[in-house]
Amino acid sequence: MDEVLEVLEGELGTAALVGPVTEDVWFVFLRFGRRSFHLSDAPDADGLLYQYGTYAFDSPPTFTLDLVRQFEVTDNSGDHDHYVQVHCELRYGLAPALEALGSFNSWFFHGAGGDDLEEWAHGLTERPAWTVIRRLEPVEIRVYQEQV
Repeated sequence: MDEVLEVLEGELGTAALVGPVTEDVWFVFLRFGRRSFHLSDAPDADGLLYQYGTYAFDSPPTFTLDLVRQFEVTDNSGDHDHYVQVHCELRYGLAPALEALGSFNSWFFHGAGGDDLEEWAHGLTERPAWTVIRRLEPVEIRVYQEQV
């Protein structure tokens, strides 16, 4: 798990994102989401989360799109120990059109059956909110990892 954050940072760095718009970062995140890592066989061991809303966690309120990859970490016996989440957080400031989107989240888990990653991603880009945010240039992109 130590290398996962570096992998995402590397993907973002090699994409030559100059004045990136949301859609550019989304494609990089999906490429990162397709990468395989050695994990347990549990159906929720490797998940992607797409979530947005207006939040004020560590700063003034701002509209945030948070793209997350979550990995289950097991102990030596193979039992669940904790999760590691790698975030690619895009912050936009506040605008009435963004605040009007409210909040939303959607999970995808590799190996859990159901939709594949491409179907999940396509469904998200078909949502009306995508029309509003896809061409926006975030004022900040924050990449970090946390244990949950």
